[in-house]
Amino acid sequence: MKGLKGNAPGFLIRGETLKSDIREGSRKVDPVVPEKLFYKIGEVSRITGVEPYILRYWESEFEVLEPQKSKTGQRHYRKGDIELILKVKRLLYEEGYTIAGARRRLIAEGKRREAPSKLINREGVIAFQTLKKVREGLESIFNILNQK
Repeated sequence: MKGLKGNAPGFLIRGETLKSDIREGSRKVDPVVPEKLFYKIGEVSRITGVEPYILRYWESEFEVLEPQKSKTGQRHYRKGDIELILKVKRLLYEEGYTIAGARRRLIAEGKRREAPSKLINREGVIAFQTLKKVREGLESIFNILNQK
């Protein structure tokens, strides 16, 4: 990123560009996220176009952004973390929110969501019912084991 010297982490001065602002014609191209279980901070930085120090700063500002850490303290991001980072980036850089405003927006969106069971599609309903049966089976096994 250019022009971040002297600015608070995560902010750009008007007219500056991000290296991830790839344009195809007049529309932005979404970054391609490779299918993996975990991503290291350098990989996330390349995918999102956000410097590692800004990612670490955002972790301190957004409670929902909390990647797992390995035994050695290395951050392991999941695909959902990357999607959240891209959402935070959009709120800050494109929609002009402040850190506090973006935090409030994410909290408000989280509260507006319905219970997961109400949002499940047809395949999800089947999966939910299967999981419910598995749970009942495990509970009965647990009860049998506790009787001995």
